[in-house]
Amino acid sequence: MNEIQELKNRREQTILEKETLERELAPYAAALEDYEVLQSLESNLRYEITDKKREVGYRERDIDTLDKKIHRRETLANHQNLMAGYIEAITTWKADEEELNQKRNSISTRLEQVRQQAHEDMTKARQAETKAATAYAQAVAWGDVEGEKKANDDAQKAAKHLTSASEHHRRQQLIITALEQEIVTIDQHISEAQKTRADIENQASYLANTVLEEKWNAAAIALLEVGGKLWAARRLIDRDPIALTNLKIPEQGENYGPWGWTDLSDLSYQHSFEDVLAM
Repeated sequence: MNEIQELKNRREQTILEKETLERELAPYAAALEDYEVLQSLESNLRYEITDKKREVGYRERDIDTLDKKIHRRETLANHQNLMAGYIEAITTWKADEEELNQKRNSISTRLEQVRQQAHEDMTKARQAETKAATAYAQAVAWGDVEGEKKANDDAQKAAKHLTSASEHHRRQQLIITALEQEIVTIDQHISEAQKTRADIENQASYLANTVLEEKWNAAAIALLEVGGKLWAARRLIDRDPIALTNLKIPEQGENYGPWGWTDLSDLSYQHSFEDVLAM
């Protein structure tokens, strides 16, 4: 039976023990919720209830610890597939974000073009109307009948053109509003893509941290194994391993106690003379 299955079996057993305790406590639910009711019970019964309640808490703690151990080991066992999935997802979301940015840039460029064209069209139409009105006024001032007639025709044409330009400008404003809204929508999609990618990158970082913790521990254990043999060799030649007494390697992951010189000393006694010579 592998370690993961053993942990799962322990968790199932602990869950059963917790459920049994909870069933035994069920008749005393009122006492568990009301301190005065609890204090009114006989001392032996009161002690039994509080003891069982404490045991339930211990089981809940043990179940949580076992869940974390199982999750860690299953993650480590499948870390290559998990990381490959993370990397693929990150690449996909990056590509989506780049595509969205390209669309945004294209729409932004088009939006500026429409805005500029709308401004120029209205400016030209107003200038034409103003020019025709000025020419008409000058013709009237100089008594130029033909000039007045021509200026009047030009003014009417300019007025019609301004009306047409105004309608066109209205339609352009609708296009501008639609383009602006499309940019807002794309920005939302970009934000969502960035958030999703950041979440996946965070998960990938946690996975990398877990795997590297195990690699660190494995490397530390390998160093301790060599150090134990070195300590044994020093003892064989009557040399005090003073330099090794400064050793302190922090264990990573589930345990946080450091490995030190006492571990080397203990390991050294596990190696025979032949072990030391085999190096």
